[in-house]
Amino acid sequence: MLNAAAAERNKDPILSVLGDSVNTGRPLQALEISSGTGQHVTHFAQALRNITWQPSEYDRQSLASIEAYRAHYQLHNVKPAIHLDASLPHEYWGGIQPESLDLVVNINMIHISPIACTQGLFKGAGAVLKPQGLLFTYGPYAVNGQITPQSNIDFDYSLRQRNPEWGLRDIAFLTSIAQRSGLFLEKVVDMPANNKCLLFRKESLV
Repeated sequence: MLNAAAAERNKDPILSVLGDSVNTGRPLQALEISSGTGQHVTHFAQALRNITWQPSEYDRQSLASIEAYRAHYQLHNVKPAIHLDASLPHEYWGGIQPESLDLVVNINMIHISPIACTQGLFKGAGAVLKPQGLLFTYGPYAVNGQITPQSNIDFDYSLRQRNPEWGLRDIAFLTSIAQRSGLFLEKVVDMPANNKCLLFRKESLV
């Protein structure tokens, strides 16, 4: 059971926004892309019992950690984790069917992965979400070409030093990618530590 300090800090603030954003009165199907350690999915699943959660990861060590959390908490509404490469088309997402999900959650991946993963996330979410389904992302973002405050500017610089393909993405850029897949930015929620939650709703393109 790996433990990420950031996940421990942000899991409750994220859960608060998530709980306000989904219907808690009927059964829902959710996919978490880039589940990391498994701390988020097990925390959310304990609070939102009406949602059946499918965790996923690209990193093999993280997959083992997610399974350790599942075993520890014995949650009936968390499925075994699947290996998922967000840069690949949804047909390679472990057999998840088109328009089968109410919710896709993606926490702290967009800025720490190549742009192909972000493009794949939006394209895939647009395919696997039901009409009116929700794509929920969390992390630090640029706004209208500006990164604030200085700590996020420094963070963006350090990411790009580690990998030129990483870095904070602009919300306007993400919105344009999303719209190509029928996902429209419905809400931006300011979060602690200069992060934001972005809520994209799947709408008909007609």
